[in-house]
Amino acid sequence: MLRALTIHNFVIVESLELEFGGGFSALTGETGAGKSILIDALSLALGERADVSVIRAGSERAEVSAEFDLSTSSPAHAWLREQGLDGENTMQCLLRRTVDSGGRAEGDASANATRAGAVASATRSEAVANATRSGAVASPTRSRAFINGTPVTVQQLRALSELLIDIHGQHAHQSLLRAEAQRDLLDQYGALNEQVQQVGERYRAWQALHKARVTFETNAAAFAAERAQLEEQVRELDALAFTPESWRELQDEHKRLAHAASLLEGASAAHDALAEGEAAILAQSNAITARLRELREYDAALDDIVTLLESADVQLREATHALRRYRDRLDLDPQRLQEIDARLDAVHRAARKYRVNAEALTELLTDARARLAELGAVASVDELRQKEIAAERDYAKLAEKLSSERHRIAKDLSAKVTESLQSLAMAGARFEIALTPLPAASAHGLEQVEFQVSSHQGLPLGAIGKIASGGELSRISLAIQVVLAKVAAVPTLIFDEVDSGIGGRVAEIVGRMLKQLGRDRQVLCVTHLPQVAACADHQFSVAKKESKGTVTSSITTLDRPARIEEIARMLGGVKITDTTRQHAAELLSGASKGRK
Repeated sequence: MLRALTIHNFVIVESLELEFGGGFSALTGETGAGKSILIDALSLALGERADVSVIRAGSERAEVSAEFDLSTSSPAHAWLREQGLDGENTMQCLLRRTVDSGGRAEGDASANATRAGAVASATRSEAVANATRSGAVASPTRSRAFINGTPVTVQQLRALSELLIDIHGQHAHQSLLRAEAQRDLLDQYGALNEQVQQVGERYRAWQALHKARVTFETNAAAFAAERAQLEEQVRELDALAFTPESWRELQDEHKRLAHAASLLEGASAAHDALAEGEAAILAQSNAITARLRELREYDAALDDIVTLLESADVQLREATHALRRYRDRLDLDPQRLQEIDARLDAVHRAARKYRVNAEALTELLTDARARLAELGAVASVDELRQKEIAAERDYAKLAEKLSSERHRIAKDLSAKVTESLQSLAMAGARFEIALTPLPAASAHGLEQVEFQVSSHQGLPLGAIGKIASGGELSRISLAIQVVLAKVAAVPTLIFDEVDSGIGGRVAEIVGRMLKQLGRDRQVLCVTHLPQVAACADHQFSVAKKESKGTVTSSITTLDRPARIEEIARMLGGVKITDTTRQHAAELLSGASKGRK
């Protein structure tokens, strides 16, 4: 669960360290005090998109850290271990995110002043909009993410956060109007995501084969012509029997035979110069060596020179023998030269024909064989059609299984949401999930998912967006979220003003629902309803203050007397009377008794 949240220079929060406990915690405060800014800060630590506008006016960097306690059996613990990010204390996890302004001048008075005024207007969305219009958001945003002190990608941060916490925004009920969101909620409740993924994969495989078959039918003549051309090409290149190694050897032999006369003449001349006649180099070398050999008796300094000459004499004799053997072996073979010329010409003709270098003929043959294999794999429309039918059958099998699961889960979820609605001042209301067959199969399955509601007993069911009023839609959304939260695997749930649009007795029921949910999970709720706040195990008050032209937000943990004051403020508005305080105390006591 979330143990601590540390915030520095985020929007209107200068510095804040907050510790959380288990159960149900309420965050309250006046409108614009910064309650939702805390959720925004936590969202940043969990991997939400970074924006330079979140940096507090006059600061260069915003930083948010969130510390979580883990159990050894939690999916998050296993994920950290798999990623090598578990750190020294495997029972804790620290997420940290920094956002740098990218060098924005701290003394940019006009931008900072405008931005401070924008932030003071209460909501982060207004602050961002005003800051953008004023030109304050002009520098590139640089963001860094860390898990247990190790730099990570934002994608890794998001992947981990999905295992740690689930945030339900104050406008979550609006998504209920979208058909895809309704389908996703149903699949989430039934833990069907893996099946949905498999159905999507089978659908895409089936459609790929369908497209291939249609393409083949449309281009059958072109494929036949291409196959004939490739077969001729393979036959020709196979007959050529070309390899890079033989090509190099052939070129070397051609070069030798083409210059055989010059090579023979040069070798003979060299041999004669070395060994033939009185002026031969070898004879002169022998005479010089013999003369110096006699003279070294008079000077031992000639020993090294004689040794060098004797070594040279040996080398000259070996060179002479080698030249003789080379000359005798050298063959003037016009017929062989003619054969090689013909072979070279055949290779060059093939290279010109296919517009490649001679060295690329081997690769060309490999590619031609591969393409022929592809065409051979779809040698007929019948074969493609059979594969397409098999793929469609595989898809249908999984899609029908998914449909069966969806019908079963839809009935269960409908019953649970209907039960919750009875306690939310919607007695007699019914909630049902209609599964209507689609005219054609899709990657998401065989049916369209539609949430339907009857807001009063005796009224017919209708699409939720057409039947439910704004307040009813908010309550239906809350009922669905609470039901989904009960089956969620994440240990921490945050509700950001999801109780908007309700009040009175219904608000107290919502508070009790959240309290009950807090028995199994850690629940945090940003609320403006005193009835909801009174049901919380812990309460935090968010306040905004201005000092020397700077707006900051602070948060305080409330004891019972402070809770009575805060709930009285929520009840009575500007003027708090003893009667209001008494009502607040009764709310707290009533909630406490109701929890026992």
